[in-house]
Amino acid sequence: MEDATNAIHDDGVSADTMIAKLHASRSGLDSVLRSSTELDVAISGFDGRLSLRLAAISAIYDAVAPLHSQAVAAQALRTRIDRAVSPALALLRGFSLVRSLQRRLLRLSPSAADPRRLVAYVDCVDSLHDAVAGVAAECEPAVQRLQEAVEFLSRTKATDRLRLHRLSEALAALQALYEDEVDAMRYEGPLDEALLLLQHECESLLLQLKHHAFGESEGLDLIPEATDGSDLPRLGSSLQIEALRRIAQTLAANDCLDIAIDIFVTVRYRRAAQALMRLKPEYLRTYAPEDMDAMEWEAVEAAITLWIRHLELAVRMLFAAEKRLCHDVLGGLMGGAVWPECLAKVADRIMAVFFCFGEGVARSSKQPQKLFKLLDMFDALDRMWPDLAAVFDGEAGGGVRARFRELQKLVVHAAATAFWEFGLRIEGLQDSAPPPADGSVPKVVRYAVHYLKCLATAAYAGPMGRVLRTERTWKPELPSRPPEADGDDEGLLGDAVRSILEALQRNVEAQRSRYGKKDRVLPHVMATNAYWYVYMRTRGTEVAKLVGEDTMKARYKSAAEQAAFAYQEAAWGPLVKLLEWNEAAGTARATTEEFMRGFDDNLRKHKSVYRIRDADLREQIGEAVAKAVLPAYTAFLHANAGATDGRAFPPSDSIRGLILQLFDAGGEEGRREAEGQRSSKGERVSHRSRAEGSWSSEAPSRRKSQQNK
Repeated sequence: MEDATNAIHDDGVSADTMIAKLHASRSGLDSVLRSSTELDVAISGFDGRLSLRLAAISAIYDAVAPLHSQAVAAQALRTRIDRAVSPALALLRGFSLVRSLQRRLLRLSPSAADPRRLVAYVDCVDSLHDAVAGVAAECEPAVQRLQEAVEFLSRTKATDRLRLHRLSEALAALQALYEDEVDAMRYEGPLDEALLLLQHECESLLLQLKHHAFGESEGLDLIPEATDGSDLPRLGSSLQIEALRRIAQTLAANDCLDIAIDIFVTVRYRRAAQALMRLKPEYLRTYAPEDMDAMEWEAVEAAITLWIRHLELAVRMLFAAEKRLCHDVLGGLMGGAVWPECLAKVADRIMAVFFCFGEGVARSSKQPQKLFKLLDMFDALDRMWPDLAAVFDGEAGGGVRARFRELQKLVVHAAATAFWEFGLRIEGLQDSAPPPADGSVPKVVRYAVHYLKCLATAAYAGPMGRVLRTERTWKPELPSRPPEADGDDEGLLGDAVRSILEALQRNVEAQRSRYGKKDRVLPHVMATNAYWYVYMRTRGTEVAKLVGEDTMKARYKSAAEQAAFAYQEAAWGPLVKLLEWNEAAGTARATTEEFMRGFDDNLRKHKSVYRIRDADLREQIGEAVAKAVLPAYTAFLHANAGATDGRAFPPSDSIRGLILQLFDAGGEEGRREAEGQRSSKGERVSHRSRAEGSWSSEAPSRRKSQQNK
């Protein structure tokens, strides 16, 4: 009960509190409503005032709107003016720089004697060129922008007519300046004068670069051992080369490349020609190619020697230095395409003169005596080819290389033809030249042996072998050789020399047959002399090595022995037969008087007609004759001792003395020649039996057997 009463009491207290809160909320709401009403009234009043102000602002905007349009137009005009004025200001600055550089050029005084000042002058010219090029590039945009501004003002009428007129006049003046003044700055005035001055200084500087190493000598001492350029004399100092390089680049940049090339080629050709003229190559003017055959060969030989030296000097030194100069000065122009052409132009005329002389020699008559100088030419050209190909490389040097190769071909053909002509002439002399009247060595034999010995020396054997090999590659119709010998130059030369010796042997045999029947001894004397000369003069030499020592011995020593045996049979055989025993009659075939008459006649002919100039050959023949005659004569004296009628006949020792004396000296001329010959001691003629073709006779042994009977 008490709990219920407490709960009712608590409920009453809560209700009162809630009611109080409700009254408070109502009072708050009433206050808010009154405030809202008051605010609404205030807002209504502000709205009226705002409407008035907006109406005022609208009126102001309507009044300011034309001014805004004018401001926008003014901004556009300002932009147009700025676009027109900026290029014009840059153009004016360019003109100012040009004037400044022109005044500076006038103050400078370049000289080829001072490369540093010349380089400074070139720097100023390059700056002026760049400034003029800048003005030329800026002028057209400036005119275009100014024209756009004039058109804009005229279209928008943003300025008055007076200002528009003045602006149009400025535009016309700028256009005239562009058309006249800029071209004048580029092609006339200080820049043009500076370019002319640079051309003059370039020529002067190029003239200073001389080949000082070329003196008054023949040039042999000037030729370097190598051509890699490291040891070649440099044409000019590094400052001179730099000045020339800068001038060439400046002239090329100013459309004067052709002028620069012409100056370079003209001056360097002059200097190169003057350098060679200091070597005094008078033969290049004296010996015209078409008149080469009319010249004395000795003089032409001397000219060829000089030609080889001078051509080698020109290739390995002169033009190697000129090539270096061309590269250093003109190498930067057109990507390096200019300088090889310039070198070719400098060298063309000079090399053409050398080529003409060489071609004249090669196209002249192919006489055998010209072979050695032709081989000198061939060897020199062969030696020079790598150097020439290195100096005149590339497409620009193709003309020089091609003509050099053509000259090599002509010389190869001329040398081969001269060699084979030698063999043909030996063959041709069989029916023309008379044989020696004294049986001595024919001149053609002496000449041919000396010719072949010279050809087989180290100086000529190699070039001759290469000539023959080259000729074989050009003429496949020539007789083929074994494949292993195709590249054997020595084998080719050996075959060629062997063919000449065979022709010489045929010549000797032909002369041998032309003596006739009046004197049967003389042909054999000549043949013995000739073959012995060939064998002994080639024994142990390069000729014998090429042909073969055994071949030379088997062919020419054997031929000399056979000819000597024939001589002994023809000259002394009849005397020996006079002393032979006639078995049927029991007496000798002739009397002592007949023998002595024949013996005296032989002595007379040997002293007056027959000539055996080789001392060793005479000695051997004398011994062989003594061995053939003395035994028969001694036996004859013994057999006829009682039939001499008291007359005294020369004893055997006297006959031997006469024979040995006959073959001992051979005259004073023989002694003099013997002193100049190489000793032939140790090489003896074979003394075989008659059946084997020896010089000795078997008559003495036959006579002894008859006596024994």
